[in-house]
Amino acid sequence: MSRFLDGEWLSEAELTEKSEDGSFDRQESVFRDSVRADPDAEFPVESGRYHLYVSYACPWAHRTLIARAQLGLEDAISVDVVDPYREDGGWQFTPEKEGCTTDSINDFDYLREAYKLADTNVNGRPTVPVLWDKKNETIVNNESREILRMLTTEFTSLATREADLLPEGYEEEVDALLDDIYQPINNGVYRTGFADSQEAYDEAVEELFEALDEYDDLLADQRYLAGDRLTEADIAMYTTLVRFDEVYHTHFMCNHKLIREYENLWPYLRDLYQTHGFGDTTVMSHIKEHYYTTHPDVSPKRIVPKGPNPRFEAPHDRDRLTPTPDAAD
Repeated sequence: MSRFLDGEWLSEAELTEKSEDGSFDRQESVFRDSVRADPDAEFPVESGRYHLYVSYACPWAHRTLIARAQLGLEDAISVDVVDPYREDGGWQFTPEKEGCTTDSINDFDYLREAYKLADTNVNGRPTVPVLWDKKNETIVNNESREILRMLTTEFTSLATREADLLPEGYEEEVDALLDDIYQPINNGVYRTGFADSQEAYDEAVEELFEALDEYDDLLADQRYLAGDRLTEADIAMYTTLVRFDEVYHTHFMCNHKLIREYENLWPYLRDLYQTHGFGDTTVMSHIKEHYYTTHPDVSPKRIVPKGPNPRFEAPHDRDRLTPTPDAAD
């Protein structure tokens, strides 16, 4: 994939994200500053100051859109959406395409221009989400888990909806869940799909389905991953599960089992989809176009399949497992 090396834009043939054994090795995020609910902080919380660059296709960016909607931060934090098709130039702004926008902040054509403005010697592949500071004209952070945590903790004073995605007393459990699902599930679908050897594929796909089986069992007796409360962990799980049957099962060869075949994960996914901020930020047309057209080494014909169109709106009966949570209605 194309990326920066010391501020110079290089074609995808010159750098890769593969280990010697053929396994997928995700790059580290490069901007790691934080917005704080402290007026003396370098990046203090201020309504209207911060902006998100996202792709509807990307599960990592999707996390931030869900939290933003759950907390009612739409007026406090603006958003621009890139084209789901990513070519050699990286993420692009194509406002003529349905669901996409201009770069309303900098009027850039490509997201990489924002990276270059923030750091003229930047390294790595431009990714989404990006949390941009309009005042200082720079990137605060491009690590999805850290942006998600800022939204759920630091921006709460600007929230217009009653939602607590990191309840007091749940912090350690939520962090442990986020750690536990990241490698085998969130990143596991990529490790499976981008594996360049049979050994790497076998290891990743086995870990993926072992973890899915584990969480299917966990969800038999509780509504959410941390029990009776909707948390950041459910957001992180959702953005992988909602893409699974439509994309990962086929495109990434995660085809041992569909999410729709799981006794508890499937109704859990439908429950989340029907929760405020989840289904209404899920744009499946962008998701499918991105994956099936942007990875020619995986899907060289770039044909977007019509199905399978899971019935996310079907009844789920998950509310029987817990009193009505304050963040899910």
